[in-house]
Amino acid sequence: MQLNLTENQMYTALLKRDESFEGIFFVAVKTTGIFCRPTCRARKPKRENVEFFRSTKEALLRGYRPCKICTPLAPKGESPEWMKIIFDKISSNGSRRFSDQDIRSSGIDPNRLRRWFKQNHGMTFQAYLRSLRLGTAFGHLANGENVISTAYDSGYDSLSGFSHAFKKTIGIAPSESRSKNIIHICQLLTPLGPMMAASVKQGICLLEFIDRKMLESELKDLSKRLDAPLLTSPGPHLKYLKLQLEQYLRGDRKKFDLPLFTPGSEFQKRVWKGLQKIPYGTTRSYKEQATALGRPEAVRAVANANGANRIAIIIPCHRVIGADGKLVGYGGGLWRKKRLLALENGELLK
Repeated sequence: MQLNLTENQMYTALLKRDESFEGIFFVAVKTTGIFCRPTCRARKPKRENVEFFRSTKEALLRGYRPCKICTPLAPKGESPEWMKIIFDKISSNGSRRFSDQDIRSSGIDPNRLRRWFKQNHGMTFQAYLRSLRLGTAFGHLANGENVISTAYDSGYDSLSGFSHAFKKTIGIAPSESRSKNIIHICQLLTPLGPMMAASVKQGICLLEFIDRKMLESELKDLSKRLDAPLLTSPGPHLKYLKLQLEQYLRGDRKKFDLPLFTPGSEFQKRVWKGLQKIPYGTTRSYKEQATALGRPEAVRAVANANGANRIAIIIPCHRVIGADGKLVGYGGGLWRKKRLLALENGELLK
């Protein structure tokens, strides 16, 4: 399963900073002794001054140093270490309120934190915390807990403040929670970068890498299809998803045991079911996938349905490759597809 790229193709990708080649190759600059990702922001070298490597190990063994701008030794998309400190504190107490002083006491600049959340979540840090508190509160109320105790347990100082925030965000009064559906969302940190997960009562309905271009439209589509608001909260099934995903990415799990909820057309559902039948560590072409469905002529339709899959990894569209063995068409980026297939063939993620 090689990409079989020519050096000219790699140099063109370097000039364009093409993200689809992340993790596929690395470029070293002879005049500086530094190697970079293909998406590095640094000034582009002349063609005669570069050479290409398939791995960071090859570049290091040739005596090149990693670039300080694009940090090619770090997993792309992974949340920074300072951000993990905040996530740990949020996980230990989801109703906690954070002042700027609390953030500074963790050694983090509040302005830096706000910028990171705006860029990666499309909301401020405080809005993220409010969503988390209200999502958790919705779960308690849906399970029959008292409105007053839920309000105070969620960190609100008054019942009126809680009721106002709840109705503004979810669209109903707290007392009506038992009859309302909700889409619980959360972020999961992985060696391949942060992912967004979502679940409803029926099961997991989304698992995508946060930098996927279609993520925002997928979330809006789910909310519209289910007539349900999106709330940041643990939610049903997400705890088990986190555990099983961690096991898979360590190489300790080959099959997922999670309920899935996949609204779509009947054809799309058939395609997604077929994807789940591709064995761990193996691949299938789009043509083979269409034939297995009894529709050998529907290669393009199968490819489109694969692209519409909202549940990455668990519904393993990364196991579908081109008829010539090349890696093609993966919403999370070809570099992730390459690493997932390598993981399933015994190469552990770092």
